[in-house]
Amino acid sequence: MDELVGSEVVIDVDSPFVYMGLLESITQTCLLLKRADVHDLRDSTTTRDVYIREARMHGIQPNRRAVTVRQDRIISVSRLSDVIP
Repeated sequence: MDELVGSEVVIDVDSPFVYMGLLESITQTCLLLKRADVHDLRDSTTTRDVYIREARMHGIQPNRRAVTVRQDRIISVSRLSDVIP
């Protein structure tokens, strides 16, 4: 995943949350995102895929300056630019 550092990424986790932001660093236990959007899908009627595609088309709307995501909860990590709009 080191090649993703410095890129805007989407992180899917094993919960109803999705994380997007600039991947700042990777440690053994977590990923650090800057200018991050932390979205709880239970708070909206949209699906994960629709929410991510909208971010791809319109850009990430940050609601956190920084956030850490535990690696043991991560299902997948991809560049936002790799999302098919």
